[in-house]
Amino acid sequence: MSRVLLAVSASAALHKACDLASKLTQEGHEVRTLMTANAARLISPQLFEAMTGQAARVSEFEGEREGGMDHITLARWGESLVFAPATAGALARLAHGDASDLIGTVVLALQPSTPRLLCPAMNPTMYAHPAVQRNLEQCRADGWQVLDPGSGRLACDEEGTGRLREVPEILQRVRELLG
Repeated sequence: MSRVLLAVSASAALHKACDLASKLTQEGHEVRTLMTANAARLISPQLFEAMTGQAARVSEFEGEREGGMDHITLARWGESLVFAPATAGALARLAHGDASDLIGTVVLALQPSTPRLLCPAMNPTMYAHPAVQRNLEQCRADGWQVLDPGSGRLACDEEGTGRLREVPEILQRVRELLG
């Protein structure tokens, strides 16, 4: 099928990202997971490794190495990038071209034609904040397709828009993204 980079940030929705990684792999995609440091504090990278059969990466400077410039190697390897869940902090870093972590450097090294899907997940008040909405618009302008979050009860025990979409919905968008 295809080679998918799955980027994940620290969110209560990380359990859905594990399921997404598993389902993508079951469909025949080769999946490499890129995690923010805080995501790796919530869920062990080993869980993603178990789901995909590939080492999950948190940093360019530790663990298995792809070569001298891992961010370039990973960006060239990936035929698409799916960022799910993407927190408010992750959106801000993407919108501003922040290259302070592995995900940021890989995103900047992607070829402009590489399909990319952004799946935000956060508290409803945060999602509605003007800064978050500006960052989403900038990401769209930079070539990201955005699967807007769903509505319902969130882990913070509030109701509203901010839930990471369900895995079948994300999978459908990935299929569309890959053509």
